[in-house]
This record gives sequence, C-alpha cells and structure tokens, in this order.
Amino acid sequence: MSELHHIGLAGAAAGLRARRFSSVELAETFLKRIERNQETLNAFISVTRAQALSDAAAADRALAAGDGGALTGVPIAHKDLFCTRGVRTTCGSCILDNFVSPYDATVVAKLKHAGAVMLGKTNMDEFAMGSSNETSYYGTVRNPWDPRLVPGGSSGGSAAAVAARLVPGATATDTGGSIRQPAALCGITGLKPTYGRVSRYGMVAFASSLDQGGVLTVSAADAALMLREMAGFDPNDSTSVEREVPDYVALLGEPIAGLRVGLLKEFFDKGLDPGNERRVREALKVFESLGARLTEVSLPNLPLSVPVYYVVAPAECSSNLARFDGVRYGHRCEQPRDLQDLYRRSRGEGFGAEVKRRIMTGTYVLSAGYYDAYYLKAQRVRQLISADFTRAFASVDVLIGPTTPTPAFAIGAKTADPITMYLNDIYTIGANLAGLPAVSVPCGFVGKLPVGLQIVGPHFSEARLLTAAHAYQRATDWHTQVPEGYA
Repeated sequence: MSELHHIGLAGAAAGLRARRFSSVELAETFLKRIERNQETLNAFISVTRAQALSDAAAADRALAAGDGGALTGVPIAHKDLFCTRGVRTTCGSCILDNFVSPYDATVVAKLKHAGAVMLGKTNMDEFAMGSSNETSYYGTVRNPWDPRLVPGGSSGGSAAAVAARLVPGATATDTGGSIRQPAALCGITGLKPTYGRVSRYGMVAFASSLDQGGVLTVSAADAALMLREMAGFDPNDSTSVEREVPDYVALLGEPIAGLRVGLLKEFFDKGLDPGNERRVREALKVFESLGARLTEVSLPNLPLSVPVYYVVAPAECSSNLARFDGVRYGHRCEQPRDLQDLYRRSRGEGFGAEVKRRIMTGTYVLSAGYYDAYYLKAQRVRQLISADFTRAFASVDVLIGPTTPTPAFAIGAKTADPITMYLNDIYTIGANLAGLPAVSVPCGFVGKLPVGLQIVGPHFSEARLLTAAHAYQRATDWHTQVPEGYA
C-alpha cells in the first residue's frame, strides 16, 4: 500500500468501492505524508486527524454495507476560507485566528454528502489577497518543486498539497487566477468554474462579483469527479445559477476532433517567458494532432484587465471586510478605550499589510469624489472585456494560451513591488471579469519547473474544457510528474 498516494481522486474512489484498501488506510497514508512534509511546505493551517480517521471508519462501514456516494472514503482538503462546522476557518488571517464556524459552507456540505473525508484546511494568502502565498498570517507556503520558490496564490496551500501528493484533491477559490496560477506553478490541474456554477455560501468573501470556488487535482478526470459533486444551485446564494449540472465524468471520453481553438494573440506578447511560450506552442501541436483546428483570436481590451481588476476587487474587498470589526467575532484588541479605538486597533492588529493596502485602495475608489473617475469607469471597461470574449466565442469553441508569464519565482522576489506581483495574474484575470470557466493543465517544464496551459470557454462550458484537458492528458504525461522527494 506504499503507492496509495499516487492513485488520484478517481483511483481512490474506484479502489475503495472495489475494497482493495480501506478508507482508514487511505487517510492514514495521507496524514503521515502531511505530518512528514508540513515543516518543509507549510501547506496546512489545520490538520483534522482525529475527525478524519473517525469519518474514514464511518465511510468503511458504509462501503461494507453497500452504501455511500461517489466520493465515500476519499480524502480531500479544504482551502481555509470555506466554513467548516466545528473547525477553525481563518482565511489565513490573524483577525480570524480564533474563529470556529458554526456551519458548513455549501461546497463543504456537498462534498461531505458525497462521502469525502476532510483531512484539514490548507494555507492561503490572507483573505485570498495575493499571488504567491506570502501574505498568510501562518507563514509562506513553499513550492514542492523547489522550496525556495513560491507555489502561487492565493490557493497555494491546496496546490502545494496536491502537487506533493499530500492529498488527492483540494477545494480552492479563484478571484483573479487563484486556482489556475498556483496550478500552473505547481504542475497540477486547476479548474475555475463559471461564476454561479458553484455556491459561494459559506465561502468567506473577498470580491463578491469575482470569487468562485473550484478544484485543484492531479488530472482533469479527477477535477471532473470533484466538480460534479460540488456544483449546483443553492438557494442560500443569490449569485448561484439554477441550471442542471452535467455528468462531467461521463462526458470525458468524447473526441475533440473539429474543436475550434482560438489562440489569444494578447497572451503571446513580450512579457511571456520564452521557455513558457515554447511549452505552450508544443502543447498546441498536440491539440492539432488530436484534430483541433487552431486560429488566432484578438481580444483588444484584454490588456486592460489588470488595472480594471485592481479597481473592482479592492472596492468590493473594502466593503466585504468591513464586517471584521472586533465586535461580533474574530480578533479584538485588548482594553479598547471606546468604540472607535476598538475598530481601529482590532482591524489594525488583525489585518496584514496587503489586506490593508487593498482596503485603502478600495475605499479610495469608492469615495464620493472618485467613484465616477475610477470605479464606474472600471466597470464599463469590464463590460468591454466581456464583450470581447462573447465575440471571440462566436467563431471558436475555446481559447488557449499560457496560464502564467513565467515559471515559479523566488520567495521574497516580488514582495517589495506590488505592481510586479499583480502582473503575475495578467493572463488569468480576464476570465474572472467575464465570469467564464477556465482550466490550467501542466504542459511541460522550463528547467525543472512546471508550466501551465490555460483553456477558457464560454459560460457553463466546463464539460467542454474538461474533455479538451482530458484528451490532452491522455496524449501526454506531464500531469503525472511528481516533484523530487515526493514520489
């Protein structure tokens, strides 16, 4: 059973149903790997060992009785901004260090209903604000391909855990690329669904019109299985879309011959690392060999996505984070003199530098004198970007390009320059602004570092994206590569 950590999410589910191993054995395998590698990677904030083993034992009883769901007994981890009843939900922030949720997020509840066993909560950039997982109150997460490098963010803990095979799959969230960018830097598969496809209820908000829950897994097949179980309408979430969820797993084997692929002209610019470009163009040749038809597509307003995002997202963050005031829950300063002192010191002590920067930026662009000049203008440009995507999808089925401009970079290399850090999301933000689904899959290496290929589709085309990604992964083995020392 020493190879159990290699079987992936779907393999684990199939093996458990066939009774080739038990859920307790599986949980023990991954819990030992987490314990052994936590000091090096810092991928977890909380590890729920006792609860996991208890749930695994219950899963074994259910399987023995012929009961259970699609994921019964399969270990997963949750990004630490999904509320989990009775377990800390910190959002990587001091201000929520002592917060224990009284309820489960809908995503957590759905995966629990499917039988998944939670091993713990993964580390993340504070309130999902970051591109490198260096803003967490609990310390930087390190990339398993090279611990001197960042894993990407904000879902860096989930990405590092999956890449190092500490867990077969993990939940994550994507506001401007926070699933796809760490997936690319860690050499795994990351899927951001259409806005509204996955419930945001119980997912602590950063920017409400952009945040979307998704998955980080080894393969597209695993992502299809996990998404199928967590997607769907939720009456508790006003942004949830009432639309039938396809059987993503059943649709995986469809051929992609004739698939119309648009190459995003704006992504192959001077900012793209030559090594990353080579790997992406090699991947495009694989798609051609599978019968896809390639054509160049231009989205002229897409280069404006970064400035638009860094007006809209901080504006929404400044509103959402106003609830953390030291009164109802979370960190409270000691011996406040009055209400104003309570607010100021609780928030000043509880929030980190990047969160404060974005709150202040958002408050500024929403202020009476600047709302029209910044926020309203950004929302208008956002509509132009969305219209560009709509026009493109009139002639192509999917858009393909690089996920990130470079491979993983050194810890500390960009922390002193927020603008340079923000540009790491230049290829991913557009899909969030338009609410589109997108997936990143590994497509090779530059030196010893993985490179990601991004596939973007029209609204609710997750099945198409997963089918294309699965076809590519059947023709290549990049997604099966494991960092040295974690095999």
